Amino acid sequence: MEIPLNLLMWVAAFAPIVVLMILMLGFQWGAAKAAPVGMLIALVTALALYKATPGLLLLEAGKGLWSAVTVLLVVWPAILIYEVSDHVGAFKVFRKGMQNFTPNELLQIIIIGWVFVSFLQGITGFGVPVAVGAPLLVGLGVNPLYAVIIPLCGHAWGNTFGTLAVAWDQLVATTNLSEDPAMLLATAAWAAAFIWIWNAITGVAICWFYGGMKALKKGFPAIALISLIQGGGQLALSQVNQTLACFVPCCIALVVSVLLGRTKMYGEAWSIEESPIMDRSKTGAGADVDMPEGMNMAQAFFPYILLTAVTLFVLLIPPVKNFMGQFKIGFAFPETVTGYNYVNAAAEQYSPVALFTHAFFFLMLSSCIGYLFFMKHGWADAKGFGTVLKKSVEETIPSAVAVIAFLVMSRLMGGTGQTVVLARGIAQVLGKGYAALAPVVGTLGSFMTSSNMASNVLFGEFQMTTAKLLGFDPAPILGAQTAGGAIGNTICPGNIILGTTTAGILGKEGLVLRKILPLTLATAIIVGVILFITLVVL
Repeated sequence: MEIPLNLLMWVAAFAPIVVLMILMLGFQWGAAKAAPVGMLIALVTALALYKATPGLLLLEAGKGLWSAVTVLLVVWPAILIYEVSDHVGAFKVFRKGMQNFTPNELLQIIIIGWVFVSFLQGITGFGVPVAVGAPLLVGLGVNPLYAVIIPLCGHAWGNTFGTLAVAWDQLVATTNLSEDPAMLLATAAWAAAFIWIWNAITGVAICWFYGGMKALKKGFPAIALISLIQGGGQLALSQVNQTLACFVPCCIALVVSVLLGRTKMYGEAWSIEESPIMDRSKTGAGADVDMPEGMNMAQAFFPYILLTAVTLFVLLIPPVKNFMGQFKIGFAFPETVTGYNYVNAAAEQYSPVALFTHAFFFLMLSSCIGYLFFMKHGWADAKGFGTVLKKSVEETIPSAVAVIAFLVMSRLMGGTGQTVVLARGIAQVLGKGYAALAPVVGTLGSFMTSSNMASNVLFGEFQMTTAKLLGFDPAPILGAQTAGGAIGNTICPGNIILGTTTAGILGKEGLVLRKILPLTLATAIIVGVILFITLVVL
């Protein structure tokens, strides 16, 4: 017996998301208050309508709790590496060094908030670009709200082929694309082309946030070149090597953006004094008092340089990665079945964490060695590390409630069939018009699971089946699925919480979501319109 697909079941499945949006956008509730409400609604719906047993719900909640632990393993050391640097005044040096290196304030923000976080996404992912990028932007004088918004937008385009293509690999595995090499390459091309649209919009949006049309005119040459390298480079490499399709262009873009700071156009002082995203109390006179004596920019950035070096060494050298990746932690979960015969397969190790190739290891190692480095040069003492450690733990705890509630809600919905009913209902009502909303389904999946990879697992096979039933070529539909998932990473609750936590504005998640949701949905709809015209009109 299958889950009945009717209006009641669809509305009930949609209710947790609607309530979350109303609470966070309308009432400006923080994620820690809103998420438990959504979780409770999903729980009641599962019991009342989706024929889930208490045992099944307990197991799904356990999966959500474990997923939350893997997120919090990034949150805490990401805060720690920031607190280590802040403790010694490194951000004052970093801000001053960036000003000396390229006095163009807009280019500074583009480099950190778009190019550098993209580089981090290319190799690490798992929310690290947002967690690291937000405090760095605060250090440049960006107000905390936009210090979260900018890296959320800036990193998301790299979410399909970034992290050495883990989200892409899951899409391939879920849909068996590897059995048809021609379709695989076609899907990769569609995905990369759609993602390029989001990449370009990101660059334009950052300029617009900073200073409207005036900033866009100044920044356009830089964002056009960077987008050509990132988006165009990824499109080209997607036909050669999907694993490095994001990482290589990100490396090139990082070098080029640095060189741009030496050009006549961007090598001279330029800023918009009345920029709405800048906190001038951190950039004006007196902002750099009490700078650590003798510290240069490279030394101030040492923990982050070490983070990058260690990550590259471990993940890009196969023997090292294979050796360190064999130590995995995970829990076994049995098969569960709802009263509607919706099956959750058994897992010997559910969502296993390879601890020594996980972002936790890289961040923690860089934090500890970074503090020792600062101690060696006399900028810190042994007693100070205890203070930093305690402060980072205290800042992590409040975000734990929201992360746990969001991910438990996600598993309750996914494990009882509510998520699939949402997607099937959309497809059944729209018919061929479904093409316009295929990327929105991917975006929805990312929002619900805080992961493009999980969105591809959740909806990849569904998108493939729907495409065939409607007589569509599956390649563009699947490309739109994972492109939508990448776009949706901008509004992933887990990523938003990472940013608000490290930027020091935990509880403002609703405001962040209100600011970026229109841009995210508009981009997903643009991709959908292009897809509809391609598959239905032409």
